[in-house]
Amino acid sequence: MNKNDISVRIGFVLLPQFAMGAFAAFADLLGLLDAQTDTAGPCAWEVVADTLIPVRSASGIQVVPTDLLGDPLRFDYVVLVGGPLAPVVEAGPGLVAWLRQAAGGGRHLVGLCNAVYLLARAGLLTGHRLCVGGGQYRDFVDRFPAIAPERIVTDRPTVFDRRRITCAGGAAVIDVAARILRRHLPEADIRRALRCLQFDADGAQGGQIQPPPSGVPADSPPALRRAALVIEQYAGQIPGLGGLADRLGLSPRQLQRLFRQHLDTTPQAYARGVRLRQAAWMLRHTDKTIAAIASDCGFADAAHMGRAFRAGYGMAPGVWRRTHAENTV
Repeated sequence: MNKNDISVRIGFVLLPQFAMGAFAAFADLLGLLDAQTDTAGPCAWEVVADTLIPVRSASGIQVVPTDLLGDPLRFDYVVLVGGPLAPVVEAGPGLVAWLRQAAGGGRHLVGLCNAVYLLARAGLLTGHRLCVGGGQYRDFVDRFPAIAPERIVTDRPTVFDRRRITCAGGAAVIDVAARILRRHLPEADIRRALRCLQFDADGAQGGQIQPPPSGVPADSPPALRRAALVIEQYAGQIPGLGGLADRLGLSPRQLQRLFRQHLDTTPQAYARGVRLRQAAWMLRHTDKTIAAIASDCGFADAAHMGRAFRAGYGMAPGVWRRTHAENTV
């Protein structure tokens, strides 16, 4: 098979502290597809970087890039593999410029795990829907306030929007890889490789749900988990009960019953708890005024938040903030 017979070319960029599992899941599927042919496989892929210094994963395993960044237009897809936590180190201007060149050339950009931060920082998600891990949502919107909340998805692990693909990570990465490769390779080959990986080839395509917030059982009904994730995302502007139920394809009565049966509470009470947790997070991690936090978290004013905060935490927001600061080394 010569280079003209290759169906898809993929360039991986591994970010500092990347998730080895996310990279391995994608690469394993590519490797199995190659192994199913007698000659060079239908996929060409390599790991590229601005230097050939090994990149350290979150698990401590290091991967040596196979080539320098070079011309991004030699790839059909650029797959950025990030890590499980919000990034601490920003990518350099050279990589940002390289990604913008790839986007300008019409290439597909894929952001796995926290790589969505890099795509946002490079201005490559403007006008696109995108996926952010539920645990990173508040940090993400604080860093990128210009991105409209309605474009951010936290109740699904993957978003395909034209030439931008974002994924929160985990098991959803293999689904992302399969969906991409299905565009270029025979379905039978994809299914055979998925079976070798012990992945359900007949599983839902893009129908997964992100892990629910703490306090919501992982085995609770999907509609409840999605409802909790939506409430977490829109803490400051949670839609009314009817709007939330419509988004989930339920009646308000069904939604009320789900919360009562599995969480022993109501959607409204759950939402109040989320607002308080979000307010506590912002008191701890930002220097915003209490009035601004109250507005961001959906309280009528600072006094309203103060009453709710004292009822939930046993002290006023200002006292809680000072106490926390005093206990932080």
